[in-house]
Amino acid sequence: MASVEAADAMVKAAKVTLVGKEKIGGGYVTVLVRGDVGAVKAATDAGAAAAERIGEVISVHVIARPHSDVEAILPVSQT
Repeated sequence: MASVEAADAMVKAAKVTLVGKEKIGGGYVTVLVRGDVGAVKAATDAGAAAAERIGEVISVHVIARPHSDVEAILPVSQT
């Protein structure tokens, strides 16, 4: 449920695209968003705060300007 709250807060806080969520095992869920670096930072801050109110946030990470090799494996490649 915390991942849903985080996703909702992120798309409401900044102009980002919700790419999706992945269950990565052990009860952990990753929520992925894309957008400009500043917007993604604002969104992840809001998402982390929302998730903390319900559960535990293990990590938040923003990849600014991913290398093209990394870009190729990320969901919803931007063209």
